[in-house]
Amino acid sequence: MSRATGYRAVRLPRIEWAGDQAGRDAATLPKLAPHLPVAVPEPLELGEPTENYPYPWSIVRWLSGDIAPVDAVAGDTGIRLAEVVQALQKIDTGDEPWTTYRGRLDLSTGDEDVRRSIAELGDDPRLVAVWEEALSAPWWTGPGRWLHADLHRGNLLFTGGELTGVIDWGAAGVGDPAADLMTAWLFLGERGREAFRRELREFDDTTWARARGWALHLAVLALPYYRDTNPLLAGIARHTLGQLLAERSW
Repeated sequence: MSRATGYRAVRLPRIEWAGDQAGRDAATLPKLAPHLPVAVPEPLELGEPTENYPYPWSIVRWLSGDIAPVDAVAGDTGIRLAEVVQALQKIDTGDEPWTTYRGRLDLSTGDEDVRRSIAELGDDPRLVAVWEEALSAPWWTGPGRWLHADLHRGNLLFTGGELTGVIDWGAAGVGDPAADLMTAWLFLGERGREAFRRELREFDDTTWARARGWALHLAVLALPYYRDTNPLLAGIARHTLGQLLAERSW
C-alpha cells in the first residue's frame, strides 16, 4: 500500500464539538492501526491549545490516495469495506468506555433532532418510516466493538479504484456495530451493499435496521447543515437518503 512518507498533514478542528478529535486520533490510532488491512493516519505530534487557537491539533503522516464516488471504484469495494469493518470489530476493546456518540446504545436520544430535520427536508413519510423502524429495533446486547463511526466517501482513500486507506478517526469509539454498518448506505450503491451484507452475514435484521437509522440520522442532520457550505458532505447526505429510499418499494 502506497504512502508518501515525505509529507505531513495538519489536523486543525474548526468547531467546538470537534475540538477533541485530534487528541482522539492520537490516542486511538496506535491501538488500531496494526490490526487493519488499510492504511490509516500515523499521529506524529499533538499540539496544545493556546490563546491563538483553542483546540488540540495534530500532525500526521500524509496518506496517498483519492476520494472517489461509488461508481468510480472497483467492483469488490463492498467486500473490501466489509474486511475493514470485520478487522476493526475483532480488536480487543480493553477498558474503553462505551461511546456516547454514533454507536451509543440508545438511538432514540436523537429522535427530536432527526424528526425536526426530516420536517425541514420536506417531511417525507418514508424517511419517518425508516427512522421508526430503527427505533423499534431491539438494542444491541453483545459486547461493544470498535467503530470508525464515519465511513463515508470523504474518509475513504482509493488508489487505482482500490480501497487503500481510511482517514478521520475522530469519531472512533466502542459501541453498537450498527454504526459502521451504515456505510452500506453512506457510501455504497446497490451492488456494493449486497456484497457488503453477504460478508457481514453474522448480523441480524434488527442490527441492519439500526444501521439504517444511523445512516438516516447522519444524513438528515448533515444535509441542512452543509447544504450551502460543503458540497461534498451535502452530496454524501443526498446519496445516503437516495439509497435508503431506493432500497425498498414503498
